[in-house]
Amino acid sequence: MIGVGILGAGFFGAYHARAIAQADGAHLVAVCAEEKAIAETFAREHGGKPYGDWRALLDDAAVGAVAITAPHHLHCPLAVAALRAGKHVLLEKPMALSVSECNRIVVASESSGTKLMVGQIMHFVRPCMVARAILDGGEIGRPVTASSSLMKTWMEANRRDWHLDPATGGGMLMTAGIHALDQLIWLMGGRVSSVSAAVATSFHEQSADDNAMLLLRFDDGRFAQVASVGFRDGGMINGMDLICERGVLRIDNERGVSIGRNGQWSDVPDSSEPDWMQKAIDREWQAFAGAITGNSQVPVSGAYGRHIVACIEAAMQSSEQRREVAVEG
Repeated sequence: MIGVGILGAGFFGAYHARAIAQADGAHLVAVCAEEKAIAETFAREHGGKPYGDWRALLDDAAVGAVAITAPHHLHCPLAVAALRAGKHVLLEKPMALSVSECNRIVVASESSGTKLMVGQIMHFVRPCMVARAILDGGEIGRPVTASSSLMKTWMEANRRDWHLDPATGGGMLMTAGIHALDQLIWLMGGRVSSVSAAVATSFHEQSADDNAMLLLRFDDGRFAQVASVGFRDGGMINGMDLICERGVLRIDNERGVSIGRNGQWSDVPDSSEPDWMQKAIDREWQAFAGAITGNSQVPVSGAYGRHIVACIEAAMQSSEQRREVAVEG
């Protein structure tokens, strides 16, 4: 049984605490927040010893692994420190703010010999898993192109000041649109070679983006598009159309998966589930704990997480320079 510490006792830290409680081979032993009182409140609800200093949590011998759910700009320093301390790390997306920071994390993981997994939860959301199984089965052939969108209200109740500043990893694309990007790249099954993008702040008074459109070109010549929009008011649009050689997959996190063939749509049975986000994080923790106890490969590697960040980094450069930019990483 591996003891887990959570670095970041906020909104998403609670999702991880509930998932750890369900995971075989793991249990929550510690939690840290910048204000210890917040950690104490979190610990009363979810368990674990509260800390106000993350260094003290990493010094705790009972902690064998950590979940990093802190603000984006803290991901790199916390992950590097945890890996160097010999802790396994489940690092929430985005992996870090830049490819260079991601490289530092990967090097720390390779040097320490511990497990590093990036929390790209779309790999564990039921509709995406069902779609992946259909693709792997070859029924509708290989993906040729795709369109993936996440458009939602930006100023939600859990929005914080650091979400509004690009210097701290804020913005719709890095915070939420990254899920649309991730599921597209994962299900297309290839490496992105270049990005053309338009990124702007269109709806809010903030320095970080709330509107982005990306065209991705893959190494093998395929291409696809991603929309990331954090609007002021509207109804959520969250899904993906994956056009394959012999059919189309439509993926919706709420409704599930549909297959389009011969001019008709058919729903795939049991391809959706209630409370899908919590269940995805539950599966994520089962996979991470299993990789630690079974000494196997994690399903979402640091190299993959770095590639997602590299695509966002290229998108920002493309928008600023008004040209197509090669993806490095």
